[in-house]
Amino acid sequence: MMSKYRFGNLLFIILLIHFSCTNESSKPASNFIEISNPVLSVDYSDPDVINVNRKYYLTASSFNCIPGLPLLESTDLVHWNLIGYALQKLEPDSVYSKPQHGNGVWAPAIRFHNGQFYIYYSDPDFGIFVVTASKIEGPWSKPYLVQSGKGWIDPCPFWDDNGKAWLVHAWAGSRAGIKSTLILHQMSADGKQLLNNGILVFDGHEENRTVEGPKMYKRNGYYYIFAPAGGVTEGWQLVMRSEDIYGPYENRKVLHQGNTLINGPHQGAWITDHKGNDWFFHFQDKGAFGRIVHLQPMHWVDNWPQIGENIDATGLGEPVHQLKIQANQIPSESFIHSCSDEFNTPFLNLNWQWHANINPKWGSPSANLGFLRLNAWVMPDVKNLWEVPNLLLQKFPAENFSVETKLDLFLKEPGDKTGLLIMGSDYAYVGIERKETANFLVYKTCLGADKGKPEQTMFEIPWEHESVLLKVNVNPEGNCKFSFSSTTANYQSITPEFKAQPGRWIGAKCGLFCTGNIKTNDAGYVNADWFRFLKTK
Repeated sequence: MMSKYRFGNLLFIILLIHFSCTNESSKPASNFIEISNPVLSVDYSDPDVINVNRKYYLTASSFNCIPGLPLLESTDLVHWNLIGYALQKLEPDSVYSKPQHGNGVWAPAIRFHNGQFYIYYSDPDFGIFVVTASKIEGPWSKPYLVQSGKGWIDPCPFWDDNGKAWLVHAWAGSRAGIKSTLILHQMSADGKQLLNNGILVFDGHEENRTVEGPKMYKRNGYYYIFAPAGGVTEGWQLVMRSEDIYGPYENRKVLHQGNTLINGPHQGAWITDHKGNDWFFHFQDKGAFGRIVHLQPMHWVDNWPQIGENIDATGLGEPVHQLKIQANQIPSESFIHSCSDEFNTPFLNLNWQWHANINPKWGSPSANLGFLRLNAWVMPDVKNLWEVPNLLLQKFPAENFSVETKLDLFLKEPGDKTGLLIMGSDYAYVGIERKETANFLVYKTCLGADKGKPEQTMFEIPWEHESVLLKVNVNPEGNCKFSFSSTTANYQSITPEFKAQPGRWIGAKCGLFCTGNIKTNDAGYVNADWFRFLKTK
């Protein structure tokens, strides 16, 4: 017979095991998942990332597209949501009320200091600007011009442990007449004034031509400057370090394409997650699909960062295609699903951008009326749509996707036209054009739009319906197949297919336009009922 003592011990052990299992099951699972690069298969050029209170924020170059300085948020560095923009208008408006392809916002740096968010960005024709906010969602300040001048690019602020503020930047050879060097300035504590003319801290002319995009950090008593060199498609990632902020800086190549298919790999950001793990973001140029974002594992050896895999004796790594990371969420939907817009709210989907500073006369959402109104804005004296400001466009959200939209037609004057557009240095659209007293469905292409080439009509038929459904399918080669219908059940394809091309420093974009040739006191218009993206195989 079992003694009371032994029975009591056995009961205690059973209860201990029970409560231990219960407690373990109640703990959140360590949800490690295997991900494939890119983490953002979307055109977010020159990404910079920070960690604030266990949330990660990313911004990127936006060039002439408005709103600009996109703000993306993540809790795990993998799943990103676009939550807003820090820039609603480019300065000066007299310039940016017209498209300025490839100009505008270059290579921003985002930082959080003393309870304030800062984003520094360069405009290669006007200088270095900063915008600030106490909360990531804003309101963000108007751009403040820290330094005027042509060719000042890629600024990054740095606040040292002693409270001193610094700014490092590069030069654009096309404007400044010099390049491949990095310049360091002391800054006022509020980050709004440079206190000296700058010190040259790195010269890349011999082995690191076209060094640019510097990001400054401090670790273990060393000052670090991360910077790409060698150009967007053929370059590499460089890291410099010094125990004195003025240098001299040792340097190492830490990441290159190697035997991978990931070209560049270009400009990005070092980030430490809330568990102390280090990572590196960079972009890859994918032509019509833009500059997409990759995430690389990173660790430190002898106070040098080692990034990616296949590290050789010199510390040079290659990008990884797959990696494991601890995710805080299971994605409920892909990025592509957030791009669709039913136009049933007072605001446009955040993914929409115009090609110039916004003019309210171009059109607006109608909220409870359930459509987007686009007015037949009279085009300036232009050769093609490359010079037209009122293009409402989105980035390509994936390598395989389709777009479908419904337009209700109220075109009035000869030359009024509207359509579903794939825009880049070449462009194509399917849409409706008003001729005399009748509408025609047209398919037009423009090869060499950036060089002033004219549109070519590839297909044209009379259109007597009051609305039209337009569609385009895009495949991983960038081939775009347009089609149209008067009902959802019967789409007619149009040939030939169109090959999408990037714009100037950006990928191809997809969206809507409505333009006219004749100014009246009551312009024609279209009502877009919806605009839907679908990922395809």
